[in-house]
Amino acid sequence: MTNASGPLTGVQVVDLTTAVSGPVAAVILADQGADVIKIEPPGGDFMRAAGPKSGMNPTFVACNRGKRSIVLDLKHQGAAEILWRLIESADVLIQNFRPGAIERLGFGASTVAARNPRLVYLSISGVGESGPYSGKRVYDPVIQALGGLADIQADPQTGRPRMVRTLIADKTTAVYAAQAVVAALFSRERTGVGQHVRLSMLDTLVCYLWPEGMTSFALVDAEPETTAASAHDMIFPTADGHMTLGAVSNREWSALCEVLGRREWIDDVRFCTVAARSLNRQERLNAVEGEIQGRTTEELIAALDAADVPCAPVLTRVEMMSDPQVEANQLIAEIDQPGLGRLRQVRSAARFEGTPNVVPSVAPMLGEHTAPVLSNAGYTIEEIAAWHKAGVVFDGVV
Repeated sequence: MTNASGPLTGVQVVDLTTAVSGPVAAVILADQGADVIKIEPPGGDFMRAAGPKSGMNPTFVACNRGKRSIVLDLKHQGAAEILWRLIESADVLIQNFRPGAIERLGFGASTVAARNPRLVYLSISGVGESGPYSGKRVYDPVIQALGGLADIQADPQTGRPRMVRTLIADKTTAVYAAQAVVAALFSRERTGVGQHVRLSMLDTLVCYLWPEGMTSFALVDAEPETTAASAHDMIFPTADGHMTLGAVSNREWSALCEVLGRREWIDDVRFCTVAARSLNRQERLNAVEGEIQGRTTEELIAALDAADVPCAPVLTRVEMMSDPQVEANQLIAEIDQPGLGRLRQVRSAARFEGTPNVVPSVAPMLGEHTAPVLSNAGYTIEEIAAWHKAGVVFDGVV
């Protein structure tokens, strides 16, 4: 399943990760052409367990498509020897063990760098490699709680913190991680030397929130703003559904007032400047909602689009998949996934004109590529058979 196109064609990645953040980072690299070898323990990545007997489910596919799977029991010395051979010829290694675990296995960053100084070694942790929480077992909600996101999402009336209902910390970390790997590979092209790249989910989420979520805390000498968030979430009920709109600039605000038939709001002291509209945000949004709720979504979208005011209907996920813009972007593809059947997958968001991305491909069955990967690494058929008999490697579904 080596990828024959994409800007990262020829880059070999050893993927020792589980769960979401690390595997998705590796998928991003695979979508861009890298050959990703997923190292799984006997029984496989625990994310396979959510699926049927085949060890396959839609979440696992989305986190591991386009990779090759090899099963190694790293409790055996022979498996360590095999992993070393793969590492010595690799360009990138990604691991998201808890701090200290990879060192105990004998594959810490400094040890690996001594044998492959060109390797880009990426470590993903939950909260960091030192500090009071570094040993914690961490999933996405823990990071949303620690990173301030649950506070941003708090109920404006009760103050009760709330989670974002998607794995935002995991997936954002994956994007940051993939970008960091490519930056380190670019540096290696200039220096000839790889490096250890460290990334935590906590650091990533705080960086992600900073541009606007932490604005009121940026000035060191200013009193931090503790006012509760607005009760309005920028979703407006219409006569037949819901929509969103945004009028930030003075021009957009004036255009919105014209569409709503409320020209007097243009010079209203509460709304006549960006600062005034921000200060009176709740009052402004309530007033706009009052004018919107009696009109249909289609009518409003047409009028606001004509006035160049940013707006959109609020689509369900089913509606999103068949939306004409999503279809025009050719964003969603269908694949035949062994163990599941016909499956939708999303293509890589970035498109490369000169080195087209890999078309979304299937996720590997457990141990599907053990024999070909070992053969490519220089092992003979007899050696592979001996490793298999000794319980060092496994071939096929376990």
